Amino acid sequence: MAEALNGMDEYAELGKEVPVSQIDRELHALWEQDEARTNASLMNLVVYTERTGGLLENSRIIRDLTRENACRAILVEIARDEATSLRAWITAHCQLSHGQKSVCCEQIAFRLTGRVTGRFRNTVFSHLNSDLPLVFWWQGELSEVFTERLSSVIDRLIVDSSGWADAKAGFERITVATEGNTALVLQDLAWTRCWQYRVGIAGLFDDSVAQAMLGEISKIRIRHSPQDRNTALQFLAWLAVQDGWKSTGVGEFETKEGHRVAAEIESSEDSAPLGLVELSSSTTTVRVSRDKGSAHLLREIESGDYKVSSISPADPDSPEALVACQLSRGGKNSLFLKILPAFLELL
Repeated sequence: MAEALNGMDEYAELGKEVPVSQIDRELHALWEQDEARTNASLMNLVVYTERTGGLLENSRIIRDLTRENACRAILVEIARDEATSLRAWITAHCQLSHGQKSVCCEQIAFRLTGRVTGRFRNTVFSHLNSDLPLVFWWQGELSEVFTERLSSVIDRLIVDSSGWADAKAGFERITVATEGNTALVLQDLAWTRCWQYRVGIAGLFDDSVAQAMLGEISKIRIRHSPQDRNTALQFLAWLAVQDGWKSTGVGEFETKEGHRVAAEIESSEDSAPLGLVELSSSTTTVRVSRDKGSAHLLREIESGDYKVSSISPADPDSPEALVACQLSRGGKNSLFLKILPAFLELL
C-alpha cells in the first residue's frame, strides 16, 4: 500500500493517491500549490465502467473532453470479483495559455472492488459539486448497480445500447429505475451516431424533386456495421415516426396514403457504423452514404436525368467523441423518447 500511495504502481497516471476521507482537503491543497488561474466546472461528469483497465482509459478520455467541457470529473471502476477495497486518486487537467496553466478541471478517480452495494453511491456522490448538474456516462451493459436510488440524482444519463446483448431489457431497466425522475434526460450514443444522417436526409428533402416522392416511397435500404444494428433500427424508427408509417410486419410499413414500404437492413464488415440510407420510389432515389473511415457523407438525388450531389460532415466514430457532441448540444433529447417505442418494436 505504501508503494501505491507513492504513485509507484500501474495507476500512477491517475495522479496522487489519497485516502477517501481526505479527498476534499487534498483537492484544496492541490489548487493552493498549482499555478492554475481558474478551477472551471459547469457540470459533474461521472464516468462509470466495470471493465478492467477502464479507469486508466477514461482518465485519458477526460483529458481530451475537458478541453471543451469544463467539469468536475469523477471516474469509477468496479471489480466485484476481487477482495473488498477502495482506492482514490486526484489530479487536474489543465489547458495552457501563453505557456502557462490557464483553466483547470479537477478529476477524482475511484476503484472499488468486492461488494459495492451502498459504498458506491455513498462514496462517489458525497464528492459531487452540489451546485452543478450531474451527467452520468454509463459504459457497457447495465448491471444491478443501476438502481432507482442511483438514477434519482442523475440529470443526464448517457449510454451506448450498441454494445448491449439485450437492448430491449436494457431500456426496460432504465424505465423502471427512472420512474421517479421524470426530469432525467436519456441519451443513447447509438442514436447520436445517426445524427448527421438525419440532418442529411432532411436536407435533401428541401429539394422539390425529392419532396415530390414523399408520398410514393416504396423501398428503404440501410447498411450498417455488425455492431451498429441499433443505430440502423433507430434511424428506421425515426423515418417511420416522422412520416407516420405503421409497421405491418417484419421489414414492412404502410404510409398514411396506404402505400407499402419495404425496408431492407444490411450488415457489412466493410461498412461505416451507418454506411448507407437509400429511399426509393418508382422514379426517384434519395441516398446518403459514407465510406468506412471517411469524415464525410455523400448526399445524392437521382430522378431520370436529374442528378445532384453534395457532401456534409459525418458523425464521429469513437464513444468519447460522440459524448463530446452530446455535451456540446445539450437539449432534452425529446425526439429520441418519441421514437423509442417504435425502435423497441423493431427490435
